[in-house]
Amino acid sequence: MSGSFPVSAGRVFRFLLKDLRVGPRSPVFLFVIGMPVLLTILIRLIFGDILAPKPRLGIVDFGKSAVSQAMEELDGIKTVRLKSSEKLRQMVESNDLDAGVVFPVGFDSLVRSGRRPDLRFYVGKESVASNRLIIFANILQLIRKLDKEPSPAEVTVSRFGKKETYEVYTVSDRLVPLLVFYALMIASIFLTSFSFVEEREGRTLQAALVTPATLTEILISKGALGFALALVMSVVTLLLNGALSGSPSALITSLAIAALMLVEVGLIFGLLSEDSKGLFTLMKSTGILFMAPVFFYLFPEWPRWIAKIFPTYWIIDPVFGVTVRGESLKQIAPTLSVAVGLCAALTLAIAALSGGRARLRYQ
Repeated sequence: MSGSFPVSAGRVFRFLLKDLRVGPRSPVFLFVIGMPVLLTILIRLIFGDILAPKPRLGIVDFGKSAVSQAMEELDGIKTVRLKSSEKLRQMVESNDLDAGVVFPVGFDSLVRSGRRPDLRFYVGKESVASNRLIIFANILQLIRKLDKEPSPAEVTVSRFGKKETYEVYTVSDRLVPLLVFYALMIASIFLTSFSFVEEREGRTLQAALVTPATLTEILISKGALGFALALVMSVVTLLLNGALSGSPSALITSLAIAALMLVEVGLIFGLLSEDSKGLFTLMKSTGILFMAPVFFYLFPEWPRWIAKIFPTYWIIDPVFGVTVRGESLKQIAPTLSVAVGLCAALTLAIAALSGGRARLRYQ
């Protein structure tokens, strides 16, 4: 029956509206929306990013140093420019600042000439040790850039969403790919497949298929809902983690292809599962295969070629590249092209399932 009628956009839209009306009353729908937010808050609380303020640095610059100007441009450090070193010292002593630095006249030219000018650096006794490390690492790195001589110990400081900044790469930052992929996965795979299986268990699927509606139209409506919600929740997760940056076109394209691939997986799971119990069993048995590439970003010393074996690597890496490495759409295009090819293969698998054994079940 599903192949007897062409796809009707109107019927697809009506099925989608029905799911939108009923969805918010479902615990699964609320789970999809709430879990990424709760996980983000939990991880940020555990690693201190919510409760710990940004490092506060006071700057007194008597010579318009390029280092002090670069420090002011960093997103991860709150800087205050003062006119006197005495005022700077008072604010550090009263814990209004975590640290303070005084740049003398001609500091940049002295460094470039190979000399070692004095640099007064004040540290608050009540400041957090990690904040002091962040400030010191940034200043040291920027001075090394002026010196143009090889450093005995290179300090690499980075931040999500920018190609080159000077900020400490925290544990919670490394968990951002995990949180984003989780938001994508539960909305795309779990919501899409569960919604379809729930229709079958409630026998509303069979009722719909005795009308002019087709199985293809129902699958499209389920996929559209999962796709839209996955995009929204992934953007919300990036926003909550301060990683919503980089090229907008590259970010939306990579998230859209990721959501599409996972929605197709959700539709396949729904077609293969006879009931909710079978669906949960299928998801638990395959979950590690989807999540495995994420751990290669948590532990970057692991060989990256192993991650490429897993299909989800080709949708995780572009998102990571845009939000973390600051890559453009052109740079992530080769990886996305592999993901698009995998999406095409999944489309053929869905067509085979819905047009063969799966279709016969619902007639």
